[in-house]
Amino acid sequence: MKEQLKLAGLAALFGILANAAVAQEKLKIGVIVTLSGPAAALGQQVRDGFTLAIKDLGGKMAGRDVEVVAADDELKPDSAVTKVKGLLERDKVDFVVGPIFSNILQAIHKPVTDNKTFLISPNAGPSSYAGKNCSPFFYVTSYQNDQVHEILGKVAQDRGYKRVYVMVPNYQAGKDSAAGFKLDYKGEIVEESYVPLGTLDFQVELSKIASQKPDAVFTFMPGGMGVSLVKQFRQAGLADQIPVLSAFTVDESTLPAQQDAAVGMFGGADWAPNLDNPQSKKFVAAYEAAYNSVPGTYAMQGYDAAMLIDSAVKAVKGDLSNKEAVSAALKKADFTSLRGGFKFNVNGYPIQDFYLTKVAKRADGKFQTEIVQKVFENYGDRYAKDCVPGN
Repeated sequence: MKEQLKLAGLAALFGILANAAVAQEKLKIGVIVTLSGPAAALGQQVRDGFTLAIKDLGGKMAGRDVEVVAADDELKPDSAVTKVKGLLERDKVDFVVGPIFSNILQAIHKPVTDNKTFLISPNAGPSSYAGKNCSPFFYVTSYQNDQVHEILGKVAQDRGYKRVYVMVPNYQAGKDSAAGFKLDYKGEIVEESYVPLGTLDFQVELSKIASQKPDAVFTFMPGGMGVSLVKQFRQAGLADQIPVLSAFTVDESTLPAQQDAAVGMFGGADWAPNLDNPQSKKFVAAYEAAYNSVPGTYAMQGYDAAMLIDSAVKAVKGDLSNKEAVSAALKKADFTSLRGGFKFNVNGYPIQDFYLTKVAKRADGKFQTEIVQKVFENYGDRYAKDCVPGN
């Protein structure tokens, strides 16, 4: 009996020592987003939102110091793969957070998930991983790409716009955006323009819009593309004639450059800086104080990504060795989202509310998007039905 008690005591001691060792070991998180070129503002918002969350957590998760390793994917798939392999093999990160663009996600998804490392996307949410190719190592704190565009399609339909001109970049997210818009919009698409990713001159497309006189324009032009399009649209005299329904074209990452040219243009989003709940108000104030800029959905989703990871690390008491337990903890999403109601569908994509937003100029001279109306409530994507959990 004494020997058994002695062995039990030793086992308990080793358990305490093991837990202490886990607590002392740094938890490493790799953040891979676009931090250079015309789209850098998007990645900077994710990075800054994520950093603010780590600061609010006191730099720790479940007693473990958190080290964040940031990498610039340069908006180049090959570069992104090289960078993410460095995060996995050299830095040995426990989680990878990123990226912004869906073509980059498609490049890094397999290297990360094959390594059985958890990939948390704070923005890109292509359809390709929402259905039969879903993974227990992949979670999204934004949306499935189609959904934000569905908002604008429903609004166009509800407002009776009979003829719409569609203009998007020619890559996966652009194709998803056009498909999302057309889900609810049943009117005439007078033309679909698929422009090269990175396009900054839209004179050809604007001439077509001016001649065809559609009831509205639907566009998805993130980053620098959106800055150029909005300025050129306003300069062409079209902004006062044709409503612009956009996604990721006029938001807090582009408004500092677009300014008055974007005022009155519509967007679709899962959040806006004027959302009325305590955690969102606190976040907006803290973000503006820290970075002297208005946070957009990218920053909000970056913040939520950190809080999601924290909830999972706490649930497993800092021990990440049991991957199934970590996955289950992530799936529970046991944290308070800045957007309010948030839960995961079976595919690791959120079920949440979506809004129509409109660009406004604030009393302090800064620009922000503001909620006009709620368009979808507790809305999950249509691909989740094809996901078999545990794939």
